[in-house]
Amino acid sequence: MSTSMPPRTPRTRAPIERIGLTVLREIVESIVVGDYQPETPMPTEAVLSDQFGVSRTVVRESMKRLQEKGMVTVAQGRGTSVNPRTSWNMLDPLVIEALVQNDETLKVLDDLSATRAALEAEMASAASRTRDDEGLTALREALAAMTENIADSAAFREADVRFHHTVMAMSGNGLAENIARVLVAHAIGSDRFTGHDPAHSFELTLGEHERITEAIAAGEPDAARSAMRAHIVDSWERRREPDNA
Repeated sequence: MSTSMPPRTPRTRAPIERIGLTVLREIVESIVVGDYQPETPMPTEAVLSDQFGVSRTVVRESMKRLQEKGMVTVAQGRGTSVNPRTSWNMLDPLVIEALVQNDETLKVLDDLSATRAALEAEMASAASRTRDDEGLTALREALAAMTENIADSAAFREADVRFHHTVMAMSGNGLAENIARVLVAHAIGSDRFTGHDPAHSFELTLGEHERITEAIAAGEPDAARSAMRAHIVDSWERRREPDNA
């Protein structure tokens, strides 16, 4: 009496997925740096298949995912064309990562910091109106951790991030919090975003956080908004490399 064996799980699936992600990442970067210009056709599937040494299926799947990111338009019978930057999903992890990593002029990071300042300023203002004991305690604990770790850059930055996340949570604005977190999460690994810390930068940062805390605790929306905006703008200017660097 014979029994049939259960079908084997294909072993090639995971590697193929990794290869597909590698191809996708490289094409995203090529579009970002201008190897493929907006409003121009992409190379054919056959050309890209040969270029990357992968099957046309992998290339086709990459084109589909690029279209989901708003980077290309796939038209039946007319091929694939690159979309202008205004059509891209700037919050997509691969897109924002490529933009930041290839931001030679710092224009992307300037825009990112301005956008972050606008969002977090409004969240600080909202936090001052919706503040409660639990939120204020968490905020003060993060501030205390920054004070205690001012000589430890890693611990200081960790407490700094916790402070900002606390303000976001206190605001109750989940959409703004999500956008701000995405912006920072995919920029923070960039040396250009981290920049350099001039003398006494942590002391200046700590003072800015103290003013934010005081305004939120006092229930002063305008002061909280102004303090948060000034902190993000000023801290980026301190870290930012000079234009002629």
